[in-house]
Amino acid sequence: MYSFSPKLRLYSIILIVVGLVLFAAGFALNKGIDDTTITHWMEAVHSGGHDNPSHSSELVGPQDHAAHLEHAKMQVGNQPLAALHVAAVFLFGVSCAALFFYSIQHAAHAGWSIIVTRVMEAVASFIPYGGAILLIIVLLNAFHMGHLFHWMDPSLTDPKDPNFDVIIYEKSKFLNVPFYVVRTFIYVIGASFFAWKLKQVSKKVDDTNGDRKVYASLYNWSVGYIAFFGFASAAWAWDWLMSIDPHWYSTLYIWYSMVSCLSTAVASIILVAVYLKKKGFYPQFNDNHLHDLGKFLFATSMLWTYLWFCQFMLYWYANVPEEVNYFFGRFEYYAPTFLPMLIVNFLLPLLILVSSSIKRNYKVVTTMAVIVIFGHWLDYFNMVMPGTVGPYWNNLPTLLLTVGSFAAVVGLFVFVVFTALTKLKLMPTGNPFFHESEIYEYPF
Repeated sequence: MYSFSPKLRLYSIILIVVGLVLFAAGFALNKGIDDTTITHWMEAVHSGGHDNPSHSSELVGPQDHAAHLEHAKMQVGNQPLAALHVAAVFLFGVSCAALFFYSIQHAAHAGWSIIVTRVMEAVASFIPYGGAILLIIVLLNAFHMGHLFHWMDPSLTDPKDPNFDVIIYEKSKFLNVPFYVVRTFIYVIGASFFAWKLKQVSKKVDDTNGDRKVYASLYNWSVGYIAFFGFASAAWAWDWLMSIDPHWYSTLYIWYSMVSCLSTAVASIILVAVYLKKKGFYPQFNDNHLHDLGKFLFATSMLWTYLWFCQFMLYWYANVPEEVNYFFGRFEYYAPTFLPMLIVNFLLPLLILVSSSIKRNYKVVTTMAVIVIFGHWLDYFNMVMPGTVGPYWNNLPTLLLTVGSFAAVVGLFVFVVFTALTKLKLMPTGNPFFHESEIYEYPF
């Protein structure tokens, strides 16, 4: 059995506390921003020649100075919830993707990965915690204590109101607050249930020493989660990410955002498995297992790049004004983070992980795992912040809020994952494929 290192436990708690302190400091600074400062920021943006909207709502309704100021105040006020939303959606998606990867192994009757499945279960243990944070964010927005989702403003669907938006009105059968809240509960409760059930059945496989009926049940529940994840991950990408700008849509977006989490999930599994190996708790984990995880890290990085480029190229080629605004806003206001993320998410994995032998090097693969996690967090930052905060992100309050929320949620993630490992039998010796995983050797 694994014992949670007191040092690591302390580090995770420190990370949570430091994150909360930074977030609190950023929140206090954000609430201290007055109209004069916001007007100055707004004028600085426009005087720099930046006129492209970062959100479609800027193109609808009154276009006078007062309307622009009101919109800027809303964006600045969004900074705290937007920063927390980035971290919560990202790590909830990562933990759900880890359970998806886990389910694929059982559905495919894979042998090589059985030794690593307990790590996958531990990473998936964060699902209810990340889901709880998301439920709080969604409810705050539903009760108009937050304004991340522009379409929740009731005036936009009132034909008599000057802010009436016909596109949001037509989408209101899906994008309405009650249905949105219900869907969020379905995602969180459904994913949490599958995480609990799959761990329970996996433990039963061990307890019954690989009984065929019990193992068949593990297979069936794994297939069930794959189906649930396929639909739910698509729907929560629409709800929690794409609906931030309800005028814009992409049919590739759901896969692109999911693969970002899947790549990060593989990176997280690598880091936890290597940590356990170095601490002497995982002697069965060897460079053959590391190599295969490295292959998945490389493959998902390339798949993410393919989806990102396909989505971008199609919009660039068509050049439809209503569609390209999504990218213009990111080019103008998020130039330091938008295209440079391709370096960490595509170029570095391509150049470093393409070699078969390098994927057996613990230091290189773990370093790449850390880089990939940072890169995909940056990707989610670019998904959320332009539509919620707009051009008002490069300031001290946003920096403190972003770093603080990420540090706090990552600290909670580490605490939950390693606490879950203490309750698991690290080696699933009852699994019928366990011996195959023990002797597994990659032939090349």
